[in-house]
Amino acid sequence: MKKLHLQHLLEINLAMFFIATSGALGRYVQLPVTVTIGARAILACFALVAFCWYKKYSFKIKRSDWTLIGLTGVLMCVHWLTYFYALQLSSVAIGMLSLFTYPVITAFLEPLVLGTKFQRIHFLLAVLVLVGMYMLSPSLDLKNSNSIAVGFGVLSALVYAIRNILLKKKVSEYNGSVIMVYQTAITGVVLLPFLGTVPLVQVVTQWQALITLAILTTAIGHTLFLMTFKHFTITTVSILSSIQPIYGILIGALFLAEIPQVNTIVGGILILSSVVIESIRTKS
Repeated sequence: MKKLHLQHLLEINLAMFFIATSGALGRYVQLPVTVTIGARAILACFALVAFCWYKKYSFKIKRSDWTLIGLTGVLMCVHWLTYFYALQLSSVAIGMLSLFTYPVITAFLEPLVLGTKFQRIHFLLAVLVLVGMYMLSPSLDLKNSNSIAVGFGVLSALVYAIRNILLKKKVSEYNGSVIMVYQTAITGVVLLPFLGTVPLVQVVTQWQALITLAILTTAIGHTLFLMTFKHFTITTVSILSSIQPIYGILIGALFLAEIPQVNTIVGGILILSSVVIESIRTKS
C-alpha cells in the first residue's frame, strides 16, 4: 500500500511539472489570451484524438452525461482564460500562487457537492492559504495590476474547483484522454471566432510555444492529472497539486529570469506548506 501511495504521489508530481510549464509559456507567448487558449485547445485536441485512436479508446459518451461534459468544458475554457490573464498582468509566481486558492475552495465545495465528510484539518489548511494569499498582494488596490491578477487567479481557481468536483465521478467511467478530447474541443469551438482577430503569420511565429503548451502542458499534463482523481479525493488531489507553483516559479526563474519578491516567497511558503501536511496526512 505504501509503495502504491508513493507511486501515486510521483504520478501527480509528474503531472504538475508538465502543467507548470503553462506559467512560463503563458508569459512568453505574445498573442491575445483568447487566441493563445483557442490555438492551444485546438492543437491539443488533435493530438489527443490521434493518441486515443492509436490506443483504440472509445469516444462514446452516455447521452445523460453530455450536459455535464459540456458544462465542464466551458468551465475549463473560463479557467484557462482567467489564469492566463492573471499571468499577463503579473508574474509567473503571483499568477500561479493565486490560482492555488483552489484547494481551499475545493475543500469547502466538495462536501456540499459530493456529500463527502468535511474535515477540520482542511479548515486549518485554508487559513494557511488565505494568509499566504494576503502576502501576495497586501495592498489589494484595484489600480494595482498585481491585485487585479490575484482577482483573476482566484476566479480561475473557483471555476477550476467546480470543474474538478463535477468530473470526479466520471473519471472512473471514461478514460482521462477521452475526457480531455471533449474539454479541448469545447474550448476550441468557443474561442474559434477569436482566432481570426490576429494575422495567421503572427500566430505561426509562436508555433513552438503553442505546440509545447498544447501537447506537453495540456494533452499530457492534464490527462495525467485527471487520472489521479481515481486515487484520492478531489480535495486531497487539489492540495497535493499545490506543488505546481514551485515547479512553475523555478521554470519562470530559469527561462524568464523572474525572481519572486520576498513577500511572494513568504506567501508561497504558507500556501505550499499545505502540500506537505496533506501528503503526510493521506499516507496513513
